Amino acid sequence: MAYDEGLAERIRERFETDPDITEKRMFGGIAFLCHGNMAVGVTGDDLMVRVGPDATDAALTRPGTRVFDMTGRPMRGWIVVAGEAVAEDADLARWIDEGRAFAATLPPK
Repeated sequence: MAYDEGLAERIRERFETDPDITEKRMFGGIAFLCHGNMAVGVTGDDLMVRVGPDATDAALTRPGTRVFDMTGRPMRGWIVVAGEAVAEDADLARWIDEGRAFAATLPPK
């Protein structure tokens, strides 16, 4: 599955001065990792965000979100945000910052 390279590039621009972020191809898309822990990623036209189990329910109340479910089993702590819901840079930045903040709380891999 191809992924939205334009969305990936917008994420790269947000992280360009962050030495703790690396990129890795996964889930048929691309992921951005903080110390080896996924923060956000792009699959198809959508943004994946690791918000953590405690923030999942609140995140799912926001526009364009749904449960992250690639295998038939929802993954608590992860959500998908529709590409059109992050068309504005400010909306994308909020999600990126949320994902990075949660990933930064995890032990480095």
